[in-house]
Amino acid sequence: MSITIVISLKIFVLSKSETAKIFDRLTSAWPHDLIPKAKNIKVYEIERDKWLLRADKIIAAQVGGAIVPFLGEQENLQRFPSVTIDKGAVKFVCNGAKVMRPGIVDFDSFKKGEIVAVRDQTHGRALAVGLALEDSEAAKAMVKGYIIDTVHYVSDKIWEAYKKI
Repeated sequence: MSITIVISLKIFVLSKSETAKIFDRLTSAWPHDLIPKAKNIKVYEIERDKWLLRADKIIAAQVGGAIVPFLGEQENLQRFPSVTIDKGAVKFVCNGAKVMRPGIVDFDSFKKGEIVAVRDQTHGRALAVGLALEDSEAAKAMVKGYIIDTVHYVSDKIWEAYKKI
């Protein structure tokens, strides 16, 4: 059985002032050398609250109010803290589930609210990006509970739209 996902894209360019606002938001949460030097950002709107942001290349995914690095740029994701998940958690994370403590096998250091990449244990590739719900030190001491709120993940609408662009 084959499932076809129909995605309609709305493409537009942000004004210089809107671009500046996006870059201001990125400056507070991203490593400074990952923020592109651009006057305008091209936006691929997948849904009203789901966007791909492009300067010279696709740099970020915006879902609701969160702007996180785009999963297609694995080298950029190396600059963010990460957690590594076991094989059993992979299918859940790839379907958008929050990352729970029992599935995490390794932690980098991060603070609550920071952007965190979620990597698979086998290949070390980022499968998702989310926001930390706990500091890493507190999370390590936990036995159960949510650790990462998944924002962008492999197989989401943003990922599927990117494959069609």
